[in-house]
Amino acid sequence: MKKGITLLVIATLFWAGNYVCGRYLAPALPAPLLNTVRWAISSVILIILLYLKKFKFPIISKWREFTLLGFFGVFAFSTLNYLGLKEINASQAGMISAGIPVIILLLSPIFLKEKINRFAWIGAILSLIGVFILIKGKQTNTSGSSLIGEIEIILSCISWGIYTVLGKKFGKDSDPLTLTTGAALYGTIFSALSCIGTVQLNAIQLSPISWICIIYVSTFASVLAYLAWNTGVKMIGASLSAPFINLLPVWTVLLGIVILKESATIFTIIGGLVTIIGALITTLKPKKRAIEN
Repeated sequence: MKKGITLLVIATLFWAGNYVCGRYLAPALPAPLLNTVRWAISSVILIILLYLKKFKFPIISKWREFTLLGFFGVFAFSTLNYLGLKEINASQAGMISAGIPVIILLLSPIFLKEKINRFAWIGAILSLIGVFILIKGKQTNTSGSSLIGEIEIILSCISWGIYTVLGKKFGKDSDPLTLTTGAALYGTIFSALSCIGTVQLNAIQLSPISWICIIYVSTFASVLAYLAWNTGVKMIGASLSAPFINLLPVWTVLLGIVILKESATIFTIIGGLVTIIGALITTLKPKKRAIEN
């Protein structure tokens, strides 16, 4: 359990960095092309890892699973994220991601037949409260928001919720590395197809910091984060993993302070603590009542 929790926390930290990098990359590359480049690099790395571990890659026989995971978890989630980050800042995008646990909790009983205990619901709700406090704290520092950008981020959250429950379902027959590699490769194909007729070369404006961000999102935010998340979900279950995505706004605010030099408020501190406590509560299990003779 502890190892699974650690992996989920690491994954959310790496993804928070993706929001920051995505904000930097938004004006440098069109979203479809950025997502294609990111996952093309990641796919190569993942395939090499499969080869080194001598795992078989059922690229054809598992095409249905890889198509669904690649579409929702790589193509839709990432592309919508980058589109949204052109309209709203990284902190806002990270905060909106608080809706993911609710989506996962609603989908888990349907797709996975998982029973949701009261601690999971309490933890999810408490985490949401923490994020709302964070949002309140950021209002004074936000210059404005875009409805289109917010909708794009919300749709990306729905895509991630679907990816998580499907990953748990398909993970019964496949290891996390194989699933992640298949999703990355198929997702790259979807992303590349979406570039046709939508990407203009004059919209590409790469700088040295852009290349650094591309390397980060292609390794830490893709390969390492996805492997950590899929492994963690397999260890503790999709429904228990759900509230941990609420650590994203905590990390994005912290990275904003460190990297973007944003100031922390009392709302930031309180909201972050409440979100973390909520994520921890979700891992608790109700005690079984002793049967009286």
